[in-house]
Amino acid sequence: MIMSAIITPYEDGPLIVRGDFVLRTPDGDVIEPGRPTIALCRCGKSAIKPFCDGTHKAAGFRAGTGRDTPDPR
Repeated sequence: MIMSAIITPYEDGPLIVRGDFVLRTPDGDVIEPGRPTIALCRCGKSAIKPFCDGTHKAAGFRAGTGRDTPDPR
């Protein structure tokens, strides 16, 4: 099965995932997203993790859109 997803980090916000993807728990169970485009929490404060609920705004979460560390390759 070939999947094609685009993941876009939004400044001070979530990761937006678009396209064909499978979302799994660390145990391998599938998490049904219920839609073809989702927002994944980056701040860790969402009440509906792993999805974003907008809490990052009130929490003052700050993160850029690029790589913060060197390429791991």
